[in-house]
Amino acid sequence: MKCAITSVAAALLLSSTSAFTVQQPTTISRTSSCSPNHYTTRLSPLFMGRAAAVRAQTKGKTDAKKAKVNAFYGKKIIMAVKQGGSPDPQANRQLAELIKAAKINNVPADNISRAIKRASEKDAGDFSEATFEAYGHGGASFIINVLSDNSNRCTADVKLAVSKNNGKIAESGSVLFMYDFKGKIEIPSEVDEEELLMAAIDNDVDDMELVDGDDEGTSIVYTDSKETAAMFEAVKSIGLGEGAKMSLTHVSKAPLECNDEDFENNMAIIDALEELDDVDSVEHNMSN
Repeated sequence: MKCAITSVAAALLLSSTSAFTVQQPTTISRTSSCSPNHYTTRLSPLFMGRAAAVRAQTKGKTDAKKAKVNAFYGKKIIMAVKQGGSPDPQANRQLAELIKAAKINNVPADNISRAIKRASEKDAGDFSEATFEAYGHGGASFIINVLSDNSNRCTADVKLAVSKNNGKIAESGSVLFMYDFKGKIEIPSEVDEEELLMAAIDNDVDDMELVDGDDEGTSIVYTDSKETAAMFEAVKSIGLGEGAKMSLTHVSKAPLECNDEDFENNMAIIDALEELDDVDSVEHNMSN
C-alpha cells in the first residue's frame, strides 16, 4: 500500500482500528481542500506478476541474478575508485556508499576487494552508465539499464537483442516519462503494515508503498528515491534487515496487462537482454 505518512499517522491516532485492514494495496492521501480527517482512496497496482515469478522458478536463474548483482557492484566500485581518486573508502565517500550498498545486497567481501584492486590496474576499463528505452508487444515498454566499458559494443548488442525479437528501440525520453524513479526494499518475509509505518515515521520517511513480493511470503517496499536509505533503516529497526535488499528502480505509472502471446514475446526480449553482460537490469510496465 502507498501511504502519505503524515496523513495516515493522523488517522491512526484518531482511531483504534488499523488504517491498513484492506483486501489489496491502496493509495491513501489527504485532499488539500478537505478537513484534516478526510481521505481519498484509490487502488494501487501490484508491481509483480509472472515476469518475476518465471525467473524465480529455477535455481539456475536465481544464481544468474546473483551473478548479475555481483558484476554490477564490481563495475560500480571500479568507477568509484577511478572517479574518486582513492581506493580508501574513508577518503572516497562515493566508494564508501557503494561498499555499504554492496554488502546490503549480499555481495561477497572478496568480490568487493577484487574490484577495488582491479580499479588500480592500468588495463582496467573505464565504465559508463547508459539507459535505453524500447517498445515490445501489445503496448509493453522497457527501460534497459547498462554499465559498460565499450559503448559501441553495448549499443549494438542491445539493439540486436530487441530487434531480433521484434521489439523496437524508442526515442530518448519517450518511455521514461511513463515511469517513476523509486527506492525499492525487498524483504524476505511478510511485514506488519502498521509497524512498518510507525518505523518509517520515526526515520523521517514521508512516503511508502508496501506490496506483496515476487515470491510467496515476501514483501516489497517502494519509497521516494531520496528516502531509500532511511526506509531501509526503518526496515532494520523492526528486525527485518537480515536478507533485505535495497535498490533504485523505475516503476510504471500505468501497468499494462498483456495477453498470453504478447507476454511470452516480451519475456523473450527481456531474456535476450539479460543475457548480455553489459545489461544490468530491464524494467517494464507489464502487470501480469
